[in-house]
Order: sequence, then C-alpha cells, then structure tokens
Amino acid sequence: MLYIRFPLSLRNVEDLLHERGIEISHETVRYWWNRFGPLFAAELRRKRVDEMRGRKHWRWHLDEVFVKVDGLTHYLWRAVDHEGEVLESIVTKTRDRKAALKLLKKSIKRHGRQESIVTDGLRSYGAALKDLGRGDGREIGRWLNNRAENSHLPFRR
Repeated sequence: MLYIRFPLSLRNVEDLLHERGIEISHETVRYWWNRFGPLFAAELRRKRVDEMRGRKHWRWHLDEVFVKVDGLTHYLWRAVDHEGEVLESIVTKTRDRKAALKLLKKSIKRHGRQESIVTDGLRSYGAALKDLGRGDGREIGRWLNNRAENSHLPFRR
C-alpha cells in the first residue's frame, strides 16, 4: 500500500520497510504490485463509482478523436466523468450512430445512469441517445466539453 498510496519508488518502499525490520528487495515490491495492484485499483474504482452514483449531479463528457492504428485511421471514443476520470473507451473504424451507441451502452452497463451528458456537436450522439429512449437530453457547447478534450492523453493498449 505504500507504493500505491504515496508517490514512492520501489527502492523507497524497500528502505521504509527495512527501517521497520522487514527485509525485502525492490523486486519483491514490484512483484507484489504486479500481483495485487490491479485488485487494489479495481476496488478503488468500484468505490469511486458507487459514490458517484449516489451524487445528484453526475455528468458525463463524451468525445472522439482520430488515432492511427497500423497506418489506418480509427476513432477513439471516450466517456469521462465531471472529475476527469476516464470511465470507458472504445476504438472503432467508423464515426457514426452505431459506434456512439456502443460507447453509451457499455458505459451505462458498467456505471449506471448519469444525470446529464455533455458532447461536442456530433450528431451521432443525439441519434444514439434517441435509440436509448433518452431523447436529445444532452448539453452542447463550445467550451463545455473541455473535460473530455483534455483527457485525450497518449496511451497504449
């Protein structure tokens, strides 16, 4: 938990445990993180989402961005909550209603309903929301979707 909770290196954790009388190597800490880290992260994420469901104003920001995969253009779709946490992401070859619907269904299945949705002006979101029976209950604005735009950090999967 020292490695997870505080911004410490593996060797710093090794030193702290050595001061407490526990002799381990930094490789053991790395092994523990690889073994138990995903479990800790999943538990923290689950608790956070449960807290958000209880709040009245849980707002999602949806956005898509062009990415190159093996030289071909694909679209990375992301759902981000109002605090900037990436809820879901998918990669599709098309930028249409079907892809937006896939993102929304996956997000709702995993995280439950949200209070409101903020998007850019892409009409695919409105069509997908209409298919879900939500009408066009979304907020559209020039700077409203900056939360999702700022979440497009480089990552590999």
